[in-house]
Amino acid sequence: MRLGPLRIAALALLLPLVGCGSNTDDGSGRRETPPSPSAKRPATVKEVPRPGDQRVTMTWKGQERVYTVHAPPGYTPGKPLPLVVVMHPYPADGAYAARLTGFDAKADAEGFLVAYPNGVNQGYNALVCCGSEDDVGFIGAMTKRLVGTWKADPRRVYATGISNGADMSFRLAVELPGTLAAIAPVSGGYIGTAAQNPAYVPKTPVSVATFVGGRDAYYEQFEQGIKSWSARLGCRSGRPQAVKGANTRTRATCRDTSEVLTYRLPDMGHNWPGSKDPRMGEEATGVTATDLIWEFFAAHARKSS
Repeated sequence: MRLGPLRIAALALLLPLVGCGSNTDDGSGRRETPPSPSAKRPATVKEVPRPGDQRVTMTWKGQERVYTVHAPPGYTPGKPLPLVVVMHPYPADGAYAARLTGFDAKADAEGFLVAYPNGVNQGYNALVCCGSEDDVGFIGAMTKRLVGTWKADPRRVYATGISNGADMSFRLAVELPGTLAAIAPVSGGYIGTAAQNPAYVPKTPVSVATFVGGRDAYYEQFEQGIKSWSARLGCRSGRPQAVKGANTRTRATCRDTSEVLTYRLPDMGHNWPGSKDPRMGEEATGVTATDLIWEFFAAHARKSS
């Protein structure tokens, strides 16, 4: 698992810090290092909705926050497009999330907006780590700005992420009611103190597609988390279906009309399936998370309240 020495020490005393990244083994033989600070990223410019990449700053609670927007070729603000919020692991940033997931290319092919919010000190205040910033408020404000300025379709706003970013997607689903239509956590979970409260569930329907690796050190916690989520929402699960080799997909329909789709990949660790990234990518699974996530998002618009 990607935990630094201090976090490993804390592991023996506290709830394991899921959703973090460092330069240690993840349990599958892979080793991850933080992304290079010299990684190429768009320059910060005056925000003008148009195709391509823009690095945008906004002040939230007295602090400058940063996110990058990617708009597909042919984009014009006159046509509402879906918005996918992609969140990075810890420690990392939006530029790394873009490289890891390949969502820019997917957006260009399918015609949607992507936003990559940066966490403070390379992490989000998610369910078990990292930091104490109001990331729910920041990402909520960013989303409203993208709906207002970039004309993102408010009924087709989605969130995905890996590790710390995956945990954050669950938190957003619960704490930003009426905002997200669906989330897709990868190698992350519905865990931590807040998730132990049976009342900690979305107030409006939010569908979930999640990817869990059988070699992830936190597999059991992720499994228990999705079981708790499903039980609290009254979801009825179907039979597992084979998806390329030993991988399976299980679909559940829930009392609030949402769906839960769980991909279980027995040979994967703490990774993003289908990515070529040397740190957190995993091509050998035979599935491509980015493609499957967009397919799921495209089928789930938020129902009008």
